[in-house]
Amino acid sequence: MAAIVLLLAAAFTAADQCLKLLAVRFLKDGGGRTFAGGYLRLVYTENRGAAFSILQNKRWFFVTVTFVICVLIIIALFKYEGHGFFSYAATALILGGGIGNMIDRVLNGYVVDYIYVTFFPAVFNFSDCCVTVGTVFLIIHMLFFSERDTGGEKVLRTRR
Repeated sequence: MAAIVLLLAAAFTAADQCLKLLAVRFLKDGGGRTFAGGYLRLVYTENRGAAFSILQNKRWFFVTVTFVICVLIIIALFKYEGHGFFSYAATALILGGGIGNMIDRVLNGYVVDYIYVTFFPAVFNFSDCCVTVGTVFLIIHMLFFSERDTGGEKVLRTRR
């Protein structure tokens, strides 16, 4: 199963890089495109920081942190014995998204963002979506499907 998770992560990374190439090609010089009655806009932005553009120009800090997190996630993929759908999906999504943005930071010094929705204050990209959904899946796994030690006996956490 680990091989499938790594292949999915690679597919998410490839999809992210393809979408960013399209954003550069069609949005960089041409303004943007509006959809969904004006609620969704595709615009080209170069983000040299993290979420909401915080910590601007800390390129190598973000590369290092992302690399370390990705290594830890890969180790957990092989060492953790309580995997289920949500933990496998979280692993693939977080790895794919993290690597996608890390590639941008290493090669360009910034991350290409291109998705803007009017009810959310930041411009983001497919990798950001992957990391966010993956994190939600990881939380779901930890809250409802992981085992916890209760003084000698293991209890599977499920919905009550």
